[in-house]
Amino acid sequence: MAAHKSGFVNIIGRPNVGKSTLMNALVGERMSIITAKPQTTRHRIIGIVNEEDYQVVFSDTPGVISDPNYKMQEVMNSFVHESFDDADVMMFVLEIGEEYPEDSPVLMRLRKTKAPVFLLINKIDTCDDATLLQFIQSWKDRLPFKEIIPISALKKINTDRLFEQILNYLPEGAPYYPKDQLTDRPEKFFVSEIIREKILLLYKQEIPYSSEVIVEEFKVDEAKDLVRIRANIIVMRKTQKGILIGKQGIAIKRLGIESRKDIETFLEKKVFLELFVKVRDNWRDDERTLKHFGYQ
Repeated sequence: MAAHKSGFVNIIGRPNVGKSTLMNALVGERMSIITAKPQTTRHRIIGIVNEEDYQVVFSDTPGVISDPNYKMQEVMNSFVHESFDDADVMMFVLEIGEEYPEDSPVLMRLRKTKAPVFLLINKIDTCDDATLLQFIQSWKDRLPFKEIIPISALKKINTDRLFEQILNYLPEGAPYYPKDQLTDRPEKFFVSEIIREKILLLYKQEIPYSSEVIVEEFKVDEAKDLVRIRANIIVMRKTQKGILIGKQGIAIKRLGIESRKDIETFLEKKVFLELFVKVRDNWRDDERTLKHFGYQ
């Protein structure tokens, strides 16, 4: 019988290059929220793939922010840099045409890492072969990549090949997590992420980036096969609260309906969802608040 393999496979790259889409494609579960807006992922999220002879622990990280504007973005960047410390395989995701200066902190860290580094060129369904080959040529000698794999995470092009290569580089070892575990996060974390995804999709301008969602109550009523959820949406100003709620509560009602549908699909149960909006001045720069919200 083959020896058991296990390890951490960490995905890094700039905002919006398709890291979360790739994670979801590889894990086969909707672990990370995906929208067209940058900085959708704020936390390091783990998704676990288990088979009898291996355990792959995938880690989706926030997009690297070159010039953080507030403490929350600094913490998000720290999640990225932490991912270098425990990686057994590093997956560096680029999209066609993307450039990094030679003194980029990410490239400098990648050059120093002892883990094998894969260069993944994403969104290849949007370009022709000549452009792709030219782009690969421009990158292949910049770092000692173990593998360079063109992919489309959205259309799952070459994702099976990528998974096979990951297994080739994974070290032998015992599993890190119980074999029936899919993630290190509780269900209520994913509920808050679903609500935050809907805020990103339904609201414009600064609202999504000024909002945080905290699930205050998550109660399963087994008798009624129902989950009761109460969540607070934290914003920075009263004007933002007014926009979130909308005229006569229309906007927040729509947010609640859209969120509840996806939460019911995720939990496979009926859901009673209550949403409240609270103002907390400048929460993105307050260290205590950030720790309370899980940015640590």
